[in-house]
Amino acid sequence: MARTAVDRNVRRRPKDRKAQIARASAEAFNTLGYHGVSMEVIASRVGISAAALYRHYSSKYELFRGAVLNLGQQLVDGTAGVGADAEPGQALRELVAALVDVAMTNRASGGLYRWEGRYLDADDRAELMAQMRTVHERIQEPLALLRPGLTARQRATLSTAVLSVIGSVVDHRAKLPAPQARTLLAELAAAVLAADLPAEVPVQASADPVPQPAADPSKYEALLTESMRLFYRKGYHDTSMEDIATAVGIPTSGIYKYFSGKSDILAAVFRRASDRVSAELADIVATSAGPREALAAVVDAYVTRTFDRPELEYVYYTERLNMSPADQRILRDLQRSVVEVWVDLVVEVRPEWSPAQARFAVHAAMALVIDLGRLAHYANSAGARAVVERLVEVTLLGDYRLRTTLPAR
Repeated sequence: MARTAVDRNVRRRPKDRKAQIARASAEAFNTLGYHGVSMEVIASRVGISAAALYRHYSSKYELFRGAVLNLGQQLVDGTAGVGADAEPGQALRELVAALVDVAMTNRASGGLYRWEGRYLDADDRAELMAQMRTVHERIQEPLALLRPGLTARQRATLSTAVLSVIGSVVDHRAKLPAPQARTLLAELAAAVLAADLPAEVPVQASADPVPQPAADPSKYEALLTESMRLFYRKGYHDTSMEDIATAVGIPTSGIYKYFSGKSDILAAVFRRASDRVSAELADIVATSAGPREALAAVVDAYVTRTFDRPELEYVYYTERLNMSPADQRILRDLQRSVVEVWVDLVVEVRPEWSPAQARFAVHAAMALVIDLGRLAHYANSAGARAVVERLVEVTLLGDYRLRTTLPAR
C-alpha cells in the first residue's frame, strides 16, 4: 500500500513544473513588482514549498531574469522568418500580427520587459536590449523598402511606435473580445506605420536628463518635488528618506511632520497630479467648440505635461506598486476617470468604434507618449512634441488630419 501511495504521488507531479514556475513567477513579478515578490510568494502560486522551488531555481533574481528575457525571446522567436518571402506591405502586416499574438498571449506578464527590466544586471540588460534591437530591425527592414524616403531616425521612431501601440495591452485591463482586440491593434499599428512625420523626430541621447524643478519655499511642496525627482533618477527602493531630507535641506525627522513614509509621499504626488489633470480636462471640454477641437487640445495638453514633468508618468508606471493597495485602488479610479474623458471624445469623433475599442486606442495613445518620450529622453522641443502629437492623433483618428480643420488657439 505504501508503494502505491508513493507511485500515486509521483504521477500527480506535473511534468511541466518548471514551465508552471516560470509562468507563475512572471505574473507575480508583473503584478507585485520585483521587490514585492519573494520565493515564498512564487512557491505558493505554484502550490509547492519554497524548499521545492529552490531545487529548481537558486534565487529570486534567477527567476526574474528568466521571466524578463523569456518575454524578449518570445518577441524574437515570434517574428523569426515572418514575412521573409512577402512584399514589404504584407511582410509588415505579418510581423504586426505576430507581435500582437505575443502581446496578447503574455498580457498578464508582458509589463515585465517594459517596466521591470531596470532591475536586470548589466549583462542581462544588454541581452534584453539585443533582443529588442533584433525585433526593431525586423520591423524596419520591410518599412525601409516600403517607404524609402524615411530616414533611419524616422524608421526607429515608427518601429518604437508600433511596439508601443501593441505593447500597451499589458499596461491596462480594459476588456475587448480577443478577435476584436487583435484586429484593432493591427489597425492602430498600420496607421502608425503609414504616418507622415514632421521634420524633427525624437533622437536618442546618451543619458536620461534629471529634471531640475524650481526652488519651492514650502517644505511640503519641496518634499513632493524632490521625492519624485529622486524616484525618477534613482528608483523608489534606492531612494532613502535621508536622501529626500538632504535634497530638501531638512533633517530626516522633519519629513514625518508631513508624511508617514515614502509610500505616502508617492500617493500624495499622484493624487495631486490626478486632480490637476481632471480639472484641466474639464476646462478643455467646457471651452472647446466641439469634440474634434477638444480632442486636439487634450492631446496637446497631455504631451506638453508629460514632456514638462516626465518623472510623473515614468514613476507612475514603474513604482505605483509600492503604494498601499488602498492608494493603488484610488489612483486606478482617478486614472480611469481621465481615460473615460478621452474615450467619450474619441467615440464622438469615430462613431464606428465602440467605447471598448476607443478605450484600447486611448491606452495605446497614452503609451505612445511615454515610449516616444523615453526614446527622445524627453528632449522638450516643439519639434519632438510635434512628432509625438502626430502619432497620437494618427492612433486615435487613423488617416484623419485633425489639425488641418482647427482654428488657431
